[in-house]
Amino acid sequence: MSDTSDDFQHASSFEQGELSGNLHLGKFEAQYEELFAEVIEDGVITAEERARLDRAADALGLDRERLRRLEQALQIAYEARHRIKIRDLSRPVHTPVIPIPQGPLLGDEEPAPSLRLPPILTADPNVLALQQRIAFLEGRVAELERELQEARSQIAVEVDLSDVRSAAEPFEDDPNDLMRRVRRDPRDHDALHALYRLWARREDLDRRFCAAQALVFRGVASEEERTFFQQHRPEGLIRPSTSVSPDAWRRLLFHPEEEILTGEIFSIIASAVLLGRVSALRRDKALPVLDPATRQDPQKSTLQAVRCFTWAASILGMTAPALYAAPQQYGGLVEMVPGLPPVSRLGKQALSGRNAPELAFLAGRHLSWYREEHFVRLLVPSIPDLEDLFLAALLVGNPAIPLSADRKVRITPLAKAIEPILEPILIDRLRGYFLRFVEEGGRTNLQRWANAANLTGTRAGFLLCGDFEAARAVLTLEDPSTVEQHLDDLVVFVTSDRYTNLRRQIGIALR
Repeated sequence: MSDTSDDFQHASSFEQGELSGNLHLGKFEAQYEELFAEVIEDGVITAEERARLDRAADALGLDRERLRRLEQALQIAYEARHRIKIRDLSRPVHTPVIPIPQGPLLGDEEPAPSLRLPPILTADPNVLALQQRIAFLEGRVAELERELQEARSQIAVEVDLSDVRSAAEPFEDDPNDLMRRVRRDPRDHDALHALYRLWARREDLDRRFCAAQALVFRGVASEEERTFFQQHRPEGLIRPSTSVSPDAWRRLLFHPEEEILTGEIFSIIASAVLLGRVSALRRDKALPVLDPATRQDPQKSTLQAVRCFTWAASILGMTAPALYAAPQQYGGLVEMVPGLPPVSRLGKQALSGRNAPELAFLAGRHLSWYREEHFVRLLVPSIPDLEDLFLAALLVGNPAIPLSADRKVRITPLAKAIEPILEPILIDRLRGYFLRFVEEGGRTNLQRWANAANLTGTRAGFLLCGDFEAARAVLTLEDPSTVEQHLDDLVVFVTSDRYTNLRRQIGIALR
């Protein structure tokens, strides 16, 4: 399991950019949560235990009011899990019973329809004005659609077969048209060949290389294309001059179907959902216990996988989670272990038998789930549960959202558990996100968002490894049924403007 190779090294000129995107946890949470969990374990908070908590708060220099809100959320999770009522003998507190969604990552689930926010019933003049504006725009859209339909009825029907070309007819000298064809059909080999010839004529070395790489992977490259790819293929892994910036993540690395606003809303509540999950596991005596001796020091470890995660995180502009080696207990690749903060456990298949490109892909893909926009997906088992959390976040942003009776029973307690943990600035941000969500139509498709977030992780892994076969190997170990979907998306990504601009920004494009 050890290795002393130099695969995971940065260029001597590498400059670490802004670290961003990781899940944020308040420093008081881990300390005070553990103490409060011990206090409520017997279902009673005595006056003596309350005094002990207050002394701890004073000793840690923590805000009392902020801690009371944290206690409320922890107590709600405990009562929901055990279906009991905690008695606070020091002062009466009423808290409702709620369920906290929890379960494995990306379990089998039925596709969910688009989530659409119902009309808002409120006396808030700002919201009313916004509703009136939306109603006016919807009416105007309906008018334009009627006018368009009438105009179409007055013109002759045309048959357009411009997209149909014979094998002998050359493609247009238009990269946008060719990339559009690849997006429509990632197995359109004629379009890939045409892209290669186009970038050769324009003397764009990097884009020509990317097109050749896709052709070689598909097994349809000509002798010239294969030779060009082999001549310019880098030795070893990438050595960028800078890390991926927060803006580059959003504009270039996120999958186009990953709605940014949806992820931003989930990012606000991610720490609250994690706290509820950890509290429930602790009460059930099911919180994984990790052997401190298996924790890896990235500065001293000789394990390739450990060094790879540190290398990958710095390039992606993130911080790597604490890593634990588990070659016996856990036989898979890598998993997130809930905790405050969460950590990752490297299994047997990650610790041995993987080459450097495979480890790079694995690290990039796993770290993508640690981004605050994606982390909730690690904790929530199904799209319906994800929808409940999304509505709960919106309810925190605007309590006036009308909900059906059955949804209200589920969503309101979730919102009450989330809100006490959020800082006032985060609640204000949720209010702003709510208004944006309504302004942009008040609907999202969480099944599509979750699938796009999954593809984003694949793109992050490929940026680091630059190897289709390495991606295939790791994806096959994770879920063989989705491999072709991911590889098709990578062909689209490799031949896109996004990938080219990303390579140029971090300094790995061929020149």
